[in-house]
Amino acid sequence: MDLDRVAPELRGPMRRAGALKVDNRVLRQVMRGVLAMVPATRVDGVAIERRRHAARGLRLYRPAAVRSSGALLMIHGGGLVIGRPAVNDRLCGEIARDLGVLVVSPEYRKAPEHPFPAALDDVHAAWAWLLREAVALGVDGTRIVVGGESAGGGIAAALAQRLHDEGGPQPIGQLLFCPMLDDRTAARHELDEVRHFVWNNRANRFGWRSYLGVEPGAATVPTYAVAARREDLAGLPPSWIGVGDIELFHDEDAAYAERLRAAGVPVELDVVPGAVHGFETWAADTQLARDHTTRAHAWLRRVLEGSVANSE
Repeated sequence: MDLDRVAPELRGPMRRAGALKVDNRVLRQVMRGVLAMVPATRVDGVAIERRRHAARGLRLYRPAAVRSSGALLMIHGGGLVIGRPAVNDRLCGEIARDLGVLVVSPEYRKAPEHPFPAALDDVHAAWAWLLREAVALGVDGTRIVVGGESAGGGIAAALAQRLHDEGGPQPIGQLLFCPMLDDRTAARHELDEVRHFVWNNRANRFGWRSYLGVEPGAATVPTYAVAARREDLAGLPPSWIGVGDIELFHDEDAAYAERLRAAGVPVELDVVPGAVHGFETWAADTQLARDHTTRAHAWLRRVLEGSVANSE
């Protein structure tokens, strides 16, 4: 892919962000170590608290001005193999500040050391913790949205499916930034030759192989391991899906949005021209990213206010 297809304001930040080389064990460990030392990014009017649940960490973003009794459970990305909640401090903090809502971001175990279902089990436990602590946190347990970015978006989508099938309390929406939804993309070797910036198909294949324990694109995968493999999407919560038009996940994200619509689920698909993977985080100061997150905030506000109805 030629650089001239990338939106001009993203080109400088993209060079600084670099490409993620997660398939090299030494480099992956270095990245994990660097991310573990990432200092907190503070957003004015938002306090960051640290809690624990089931031996995992939680990062809470508490707005000084509370305007909603709802909450957002926001899952960080990292290709299923790296990542920490602190990377999304600004993304989560700005949601907390702008909407006056509590945001909770959980730690989860990473592949290949901890393949599926470890990550999903960890975020499921975080959901259960949030429900148990709802009253103490000032949260209405019936008004919680699940969300995530990249791999975290894929895990959030799988969590919504699992919660639907369990039949207990349900999320009222899912907020998905460039979600990693379909292992079958990684199985398309012709995509290896396309220069997808930040996250390419070789990295994608390693992430899925590490998580699934088999080569991506296998005939069958475990239930809830790959959100896009679910056949029946009816009854899932209203969804916002944001993705760049030139990134690796564009086609799988657009296809999932269309399948949700066909199943009767309200969906807002926000496709950003010239945007590459994760730009809302590493290029947060660009107008393109600010406009994108503003639209996400507007959707989330409507969901929390109850003006976006579920299909059931």
